Amino acid sequence: MGILIPFIGTTLGSASVFFMKKKLKDKVEKALNGFASGVMVAASIWSLIIPAMEQTKNYGRLSFLPSVIGFWMGILFLLLLDTVIPHLHMNATKAEGPKTNFKKTTMMVLAVTLHNIPEGMAVGVVYAGYLADNKTITAGGAIALAIGIAIQNFPEGAIISLSLMAEGKSRGKAFLEGVLSGIVEPLGALLTILAAGLILPAMPYFLSFAAGAMIYVVVEELIPEMSQGEHSNVGVVLFAFGFTLMMALDVALG
Repeated sequence: MGILIPFIGTTLGSASVFFMKKKLKDKVEKALNGFASGVMVAASIWSLIIPAMEQTKNYGRLSFLPSVIGFWMGILFLLLLDTVIPHLHMNATKAEGPKTNFKKTTMMVLAVTLHNIPEGMAVGVVYAGYLADNKTITAGGAIALAIGIAIQNFPEGAIISLSLMAEGKSRGKAFLEGVLSGIVEPLGALLTILAAGLILPAMPYFLSFAAGAMIYVVVEELIPEMSQGEHSNVGVVLFAFGFTLMMALDVALG
């Protein structure tokens, strides 16, 4: 049930296409991207990096090393996916990745799917640790991460579905493609949990790996989208709100 929570957030957000007639206003989009960025940065720190470093306290002065290595592995993994998967970011005019004949709407969905991969992995790694009775990961901490990602998935689902409708898709197709963009999250989480036997001995590396992957998405995609043009201060304020909300969730529930 825990790994489905983020997917439910995406689905509910995508359903907004049935209640709204137009694409979100630029100011609202910036606010939602800022909020999502804040949630993901806070989740990367409190739900992933801090637990990873707590598990390596016995390393002494080198206790930071597994987290640094895992973090960079996550960054490089997303950089690789960013290079080999054709995708188109919101409001961009030029696609990234290899040249392809994919439609614009298909590449927009691929961009969001790429964004969702590290989130699914993060939830899977945390739940794998909880199921293995890892002392640094609690049920509350795991559910806080799932809820935090679900909260930021809601506006994300709305943005992608409304954008697809603005590109000419019917409401039904826009909703379906928005939902499908989030399916990689529970699938990625489930595969991570099934591989728990391999993951547990290297849990600090995998926790920080997920953190690195999420930070890559935030810095490469979300922050530029919330900062370009006018009203960038709205994105900053919502970033702060998302950050403190996720921090409070993790501490209160953890």
